[in-house]
Amino acid sequence: MGGLVSNLILPIKAAYIRLFEINKYFAVFVLSVSTTIFLFVLMVTLISLGDSGLKEDKSVKLADIVMPEREIDTFMDEVDKPDEPEEQPEDIAQPEVDLQPTTGIDVNIPKPKAKFTAGGSFFRDGEYIPLFKIQPQYPRRAQERGTMGFAIVAFTITESGTIEDVVPVEGYCTSKNPNDPEAQLRPCSIFNSASSRAALKLKYKPKIVDGKAVRVEGVQHKFTFIMEDS
Repeated sequence: MGGLVSNLILPIKAAYIRLFEINKYFAVFVLSVSTTIFLFVLMVTLISLGDSGLKEDKSVKLADIVMPEREIDTFMDEVDKPDEPEEQPEDIAQPEVDLQPTTGIDVNIPKPKAKFTAGGSFFRDGEYIPLFKIQPQYPRRAQERGTMGFAIVAFTITESGTIEDVVPVEGYCTSKNPNDPEAQLRPCSIFNSASSRAALKLKYKPKIVDGKAVRVEGVQHKFTFIMEDS
């Protein structure tokens, strides 16, 4: 078998080499056409061999089964009707109740009396009360000069107890303790700014009128400035 194949291939190979030496493009074209024809013949041969190898279907098909029509006999032709219910008993007579009022007995239930307090509120009326106060900062210029004294400022207490509209009213200076009766006071404004800043940080319990917080204007406060080493 091998010798037969060699005898077939060698002449074809020699012819292809000779043709390639003459014109290589034509040789490639002939080789491609020959290969395509060979593959086509091989494919047709394989398909024909495959069809011949299929076995015939020898299976037996079952015929469609049709059920014959049949009447269904019922075992219960008649149904016994239930017995009629017994007659309902007559209405039971209600006992008679004597609803006449009882004489000599007081059956009235006293109604509870509600206690009400006229006027008033959860908040009792009252004047404003100071809650928080800070010490004002001593002016450096007055401290360097050894000046002491006080300043009076006026302001408004709001409904929430804060301070607004601070205005200096008057101020006095002295070289001694301003609380000393012998101290000679003279008008000055050196403590006005420090007193105004300290007044803005005051905190009051607001004035209550008819249960509501109200504004109070024109409240005055005095800030005293005394040097400790004096």
